[in-house]
Amino acid sequence: MSNRRPSVALRRRAAVFAALGDETRLSVLGRLAHGEPQSIARLTAGTRLTRQAVTKHLRVLEGAGILRSVRVGRESRFALEPKPIDEARAYLDDVSRQWDDALARLKAFVES
Repeated sequence: MSNRRPSVALRRRAAVFAALGDETRLSVLGRLAHGEPQSIARLTAGTRLTRQAVTKHLRVLEGAGILRSVRVGRESRFALEPKPIDEARAYLDDVSRQWDDALARLKAFVES
Protein backbone atom coordinates (compact mmCIF):
# COMPACT_ATOMS: atom_id res chain seq x y z
CA MET A 1 0.00 0.00 0.00
CA SER A 2 1.28 3.46 -0.85
CA ASN A 3 2.37 5.92 1.83
CA ARG A 4 1.35 8.81 -0.40
CA ARG A 5 -1.32 11.11 0.92
CA PRO A 6 -4.50 11.38 -1.12
CA SER A 7 -4.79 14.43 -3.32
CA VAL A 8 -7.12 17.26 -2.41
CA ALA A 9 -9.41 16.28 -5.28
CA LEU A 10 -9.54 12.69 -4.05
CA ARG A 11 -10.36 13.78 -0.48
CA ARG A 12 -13.08 16.11 -1.79
CA ARG A 13 -14.56 13.32 -3.91
CA ALA A 14 -14.49 10.92 -0.94
CA ALA A 15 -16.29 13.50 1.21
CA VAL A 16 -19.04 13.83 -1.40
CA PHE A 17 -19.54 10.07 -1.65
CA ALA A 18 -19.50 9.73 2.15
CA ALA A 19 -22.11 12.48 2.47
CA LEU A 20 -24.28 10.79 -0.15
CA GLY A 21 -24.01 7.45 1.66
CA ASP A 22 -26.83 8.15 4.08
CA GLU A 23 -30.55 7.62 3.47
CA THR A 24 -31.58 10.73 5.41
CA ARG A 25 -29.15 12.97 3.57
CA LEU A 26 -30.34 11.60 0.23
CA SER A 27 -33.90 12.39 1.28
CA VAL A 28 -32.91 15.95 2.20
CA LEU A 29 -31.16 16.37 -1.15
CA GLY A 30 -34.27 15.13 -2.91
CA ARG A 31 -36.33 17.80 -1.19
CA LEU A 32 -33.83 20.51 -2.12
CA ALA A 33 -33.45 19.41 -5.73
CA HIS A 34 -36.89 20.69 -6.65
CA GLY A 35 -36.54 24.41 -6.15
CA GLU A 36 -35.54 27.33 -4.02
CA PRO A 37 -33.53 27.26 -0.79
CA GLN A 38 -35.43 25.85 2.19
CA SER A 39 -35.27 26.43 5.92
CA ILE A 40 -34.66 23.71 8.48
CA ALA A 41 -38.28 24.04 9.61
CA ARG A 42 -39.49 23.42 6.07
CA LEU A 43 -37.11 20.48 5.60
CA THR A 44 -38.38 18.82 8.79
CA ALA A 45 -42.07 19.37 7.99
CA GLY A 46 -43.85 16.11 7.29
CA THR A 47 -40.95 13.96 8.52
CA ARG A 48 -40.16 12.21 11.77
CA LEU A 49 -36.83 14.01 11.98
CA THR A 50 -36.02 16.57 14.62
CA ARG A 51 -34.56 19.94 13.75
CA GLN A 52 -31.33 18.84 15.43
CA ALA A 53 -31.10 15.71 13.28
CA VAL A 54 -31.74 17.64 10.07
CA THR A 55 -29.20 20.27 11.14
CA LYS A 56 -26.57 17.56 11.67
CA HIS A 57 -27.18 16.13 8.20
CA LEU A 58 -27.21 19.58 6.59
CA ARG A 59 -23.81 20.33 8.13
CA VAL A 60 -22.36 17.12 6.66
CA LEU A 61 -23.75 17.98 3.21
CA GLU A 62 -22.52 21.56 3.52
CA GLY A 63 -19.08 20.35 4.62
CA ALA A 64 -18.88 18.22 1.47
CA GLY A 65 -19.80 21.25 -0.64
CA ILE A 66 -23.10 19.74 -1.77
CA LEU A 67 -25.17 22.44 -0.06
CA ARG A 68 -24.72 26.09 0.67
CA SER A 69 -26.54 28.12 3.28
CA VAL A 70 -28.02 31.54 2.62
CA ARG A 71 -29.09 33.91 5.38
CA VAL A 72 -32.59 35.29 4.89
CA GLY A 73 -33.42 37.54 7.80
CA ARG A 74 -32.87 35.54 10.97
CA GLU A 75 -32.98 32.10 9.39
CA SER A 76 -30.64 30.07 7.26
CA ARG A 77 -31.93 28.48 4.11
CA PHE A 78 -30.16 25.69 2.34
CA ALA A 79 -29.73 25.25 -1.40
CA LEU A 80 -28.31 22.50 -3.52
CA GLU A 81 -24.86 23.16 -4.98
CA PRO A 82 -24.83 21.00 -8.14
CA LYS A 83 -21.12 21.13 -9.02
CA PRO A 84 -19.93 18.41 -6.56
CA ILE A 85 -22.75 16.11 -7.69
CA ASP A 86 -21.85 16.73 -11.34
CA GLU A 87 -18.19 15.99 -10.58
CA ALA A 88 -19.15 12.75 -8.79
CA ARG A 89 -21.28 11.72 -11.76
CA ALA A 90 -18.39 12.47 -14.16
CA TYR A 91 -16.05 10.38 -11.98
CA LEU A 92 -18.47 7.43 -12.00
CA ASP A 93 -18.90 7.78 -15.77
CA ASP A 94 -15.11 7.62 -16.14
CA VAL A 95 -14.87 4.52 -13.94
CA SER A 96 -17.69 2.94 -15.92
CA ARG A 97 -15.86 3.60 -19.21
CA GLN A 98 -12.70 2.05 -17.78
CA TRP A 99 -14.62 -1.09 -16.81
CA ASP A 100 -16.30 -1.24 -20.22
CA ASP A 101 -12.87 -0.99 -21.89
CA ALA A 102 -11.41 -3.68 -19.63
CA LEU A 103 -14.32 -6.01 -20.31
CA ALA A 104 -14.06 -5.41 -24.06
CA ARG A 105 -10.33 -6.28 -23.95
CA LEU A 106 -11.07 -9.41 -21.92
CA LYS A 107 -13.79 -10.45 -24.36
CA ALA A 108 -11.46 -9.91 -27.33
CA PHE A 109 -8.75 -11.95 -25.59
CA VAL A 110 -11.09 -14.83 -24.73
CA GLU A 111 -12.62 -14.93 -28.20
CA SER A 112 -9.31 -14.81 -30.07
